[in-house]
Amino acid sequence: MAIPPIEPTVISIFFNFRSPYCYLASKSMFSIFNEYNATMIWKPFGGWSGRSAPERAKKKIPLVRQDVGRHARRMGIPFAPPPLETDPTLAGAISLIAEQEGLLEPYVIEVMRKEWAEGRNIGDIDVLLGVGDIIGLGKGMIKRASKNEDLIKRLDQNWKEAQEKGIFGVPTFMVGDQIFWGNDRIDCLKEYLHDLRLRNI
Repeated sequence: MAIPPIEPTVISIFFNFRSPYCYLASKSMFSIFNEYNATMIWKPFGGWSGRSAPERAKKKIPLVRQDVGRHARRMGIPFAPPPLETDPTLAGAISLIAEQEGLLEPYVIEVMRKEWAEGRNIGDIDVLLGVGDIIGLGKGMIKRASKNEDLIKRLDQNWKEAQEKGIFGVPTFMVGDQIFWGNDRIDCLKEYLHDLRLRNI
């Protein structure tokens, strides 16, 4: 008698494109779904959701840039922060369309590269249109998404859901009631999945 396949474990990823720690996470988080029997629920935020409030952020910037710079050097990746006024909302909304088109991974990687390796303002639709050219996401689709208020509402709903679950920062990975907060918790998440015997053979 055949053994029925094990259902994939669901991992919710709460993410804000404006977070440099999400940039670091973007370099390895997709490997989870290659290595383990898991499926993703993508939960992007916009604006300041999941980030320090503006006044606190101003005080944190020098320390965060030092910290992320050290991580980036260790990882062998470039780090060039974008303009301070960069708004991640548009990038978050369009990521929902990229997900529908099966292009979420290349979209996230390329947007984060533009923003954090090249220092580009991802609130500028021309930057995102350039990303679309690279990954094969059509200009018309991006332009329509940029004017779709329902997508913006989904970002807000994601943040509301996150707060209800006790999540306050990004990136956060959630499996059942287990919360893994931070790019440096990806290894802990993998260990947890390994203990659940979910590693792909």
